Amino acid sequence: MKIAIAQINVTVGDIAGNAAKIIAAAEQAKEAGAELMVTPELALSGYPPVDLLLRETFYVACANALDDLVHKISGITLVVGHPDFRDGKLYNSASVIQNGLVVAYHHKHILNRAPFFNEYYYFDKGVEPCRFEVAGTRFGVLICADFWQAHTAIDAALFDPDVDHILVLSASAYHIDKQVSRYQLTQQFIKETGISVIHANLVGGQDELVFDGASFVMDRQGVLTHQFAEFREEVGLVETEGGVPVNGHIEPHLPTVACIYQALCMGIRDYIDKNNFPGVLIGLSGGIDSALTLAIAADALGADRVQTIMMPTQYTSSISLEDARNMAKTLGVAHSQSLIKPLLDHFLLTLENDFKISPENNYVSTVPENLQARIRGTLLMALSNQTGCIVLTTGNKSEIAVGYCTLYGDTVGGFAVLKDISKTMVYQLCIYRNQIGEVIPHRIIERAPSAELRFNQTDQDSLPPYEVLDAVMEAYVENNLTPAEIIEKGFSETDVHRVIHLIKINEYKRRQSPPGIRVTQCDFGTTWRHPITNGFEE
Repeated sequence: MKIAIAQINVTVGDIAGNAAKIIAAAEQAKEAGAELMVTPELALSGYPPVDLLLRETFYVACANALDDLVHKISGITLVVGHPDFRDGKLYNSASVIQNGLVVAYHHKHILNRAPFFNEYYYFDKGVEPCRFEVAGTRFGVLICADFWQAHTAIDAALFDPDVDHILVLSASAYHIDKQVSRYQLTQQFIKETGISVIHANLVGGQDELVFDGASFVMDRQGVLTHQFAEFREEVGLVETEGGVPVNGHIEPHLPTVACIYQALCMGIRDYIDKNNFPGVLIGLSGGIDSALTLAIAADALGADRVQTIMMPTQYTSSISLEDARNMAKTLGVAHSQSLIKPLLDHFLLTLENDFKISPENNYVSTVPENLQARIRGTLLMALSNQTGCIVLTTGNKSEIAVGYCTLYGDTVGGFAVLKDISKTMVYQLCIYRNQIGEVIPHRIIERAPSAELRFNQTDQDSLPPYEVLDAVMEAYVENNLTPAEIIEKGFSETDVHRVIHLIKINEYKRRQSPPGIRVTQCDFGTTWRHPITNGFEE
């Protein structure tokens, strides 16, 4: 028999649109000869719906859409993920639709505790296993964490072990090297059960999360028989003989840096398109972060939906102006320039005349520096108001971690593309993009990074070298190591305590930053949960 995996990109809350996409996929699968199609987790509602699940009108709309699917799907068995309210309880469910009836259903047993899902807050736990048949082939159903987080694979409460295949409906969010762990867990399951596994994973961007698709199948020996595309919708076919998957197409796995780049492109594209923005605005500086942001935005959206603005002062070097202009021209995006020195001078004069704050009165050196960033942010937001386009902030994870950014200045905007990308990864992504086609001037990559808010300024005037900062940040934020454990890895005590102190005192800035795309296991948007008022010292 042929089994279809509907690796689809749905939108949270667009229940009618999601249902239409499921019906279209079922028709495509049927035309290809499939007798069964499986969708990702909560495909009907979109994932994660979070507080929409607290609204009765929402899960009633999902129930109505499911009833509509039951009447419209014919000639193929459909396993579809959806919220299910019954007997006063709300479940994360999958229904098996066959010949105009729901013939079986599965309520998710193991609920995801991750901060960005927090399913225990919304859903009740299921208790019964699910089994159904199509043309004599026996299937069991599990939903995402049922499979990934089970303490033992052989659990009669989760599934009937007397089946030919386990169907796993997943909304498994991407992070670096996620597919490796998926393979390992699946092979462990098969080793314990001897049952082949068919994974259907969600694809697409949803706020800060990106789902990478990459659905796959492993046979009873744990051998990969099918691998579907990463970061792309498709209705893929799996052929089986005698209840065993037959070797099919295996899409090559993208290298890590290519996966990250594709995740960023998908994250931008879906955030802009699903929220109906006409395009994006980028404050281009001639530096590496805004250059990478521009390259990703142009690749994701097309040049006609991207506009760049250069806002120099006397501290902006001529090569920054030239590199920014050349990059915009290479990519074919609209580019404009506005000299903000007159505005800066006016602000400084107002401070001097009205508040008696001047160089002679020893004002804090960051006053004119931060004013430049905030003037730029104000102009960008004015243009956003005028055009309806959203401003993309360009700061990276390293800067956001230690507060090397100006609140209401370069943090201004609606979406932070590089929010979870370290400075060292920024360089790797730029090199990767130029290998595809050179769009980022070499000089931008080779120059010492600088905010250009004063003469002869470099980032390393204020920060440890980025290779040190990033390593300490990764160890502390992503791997949860203590300062002592990080120092034992060979880093200086001074650098370690300095970076961790900066991370701690800048939580208030991170709370006010825009949402951004998650690519690591611990980002500053969906995962990191630290108090602003924090007296703890390690």
